[in-house]
Amino acid sequence: MPSIQYALTKEAFMACTEVIQYLRPSLRSEQMMELLKQMQEEKYELIYVTAEEDPSRVAAFAGFRHRTMLVSGTTIYIDDLACLPEFQGRGYATLLLNHIRGIAEKEGLRSVRLDSGPDRLDAHKLYHRRGYYISAFHFTQPLAGK
Repeated sequence: MPSIQYALTKEAFMACTEVIQYLRPSLRSEQMMELLKQMQEEKYELIYVTAEEDPSRVAAFAGFRHRTMLVSGTTIYIDDLACLPEFQGRGYATLLLNHIRGIAEKEGLRSVRLDSGPDRLDAHKLYHRRGYYISAFHFTQPLAGK
C-alpha cells in the first residue's frame, strides 16, 4: 500500500490536478491554485496517495481542516475526498480516511465530519463501511455574487 504524502508545494498541488478536477470538474487549474492558496491560509491540508503501478500519478486525495462548532466542538472536517475511477476499490480512499481519523484520535477529538453529494452512492457505501452515519442534511442557497 502506498504511503500518504502531504501537498506542501505548488508542484505537489499541481500533481493532484487530475483527481481534484475529477471531483470538481468545473474548476480550472488556475482557479484551483488560487483557491488552494486561500484555503491553506485557513489551515486546509491536502494529502494524497500515488498509484502503486505509476507513482508519478496521484490516485486519490483528501483535503481537510479543523473546525470548531457548537454541535461537535473541535472536529476535523473533510472538505474533499476523491479517488480516480480506475483506482477505486484498491483501498486508497480508506487509507486517507484512516489517516485523518488517526490525527483526530491523537488529538483527542470527538468526531470527523464530511459532506457528500446526494448522487455519490458508492462514496456513501464507503463512508458507512468506515463507521460514518448521516447526521444532518446540508443546505445551500445560491447567490448572484462571485
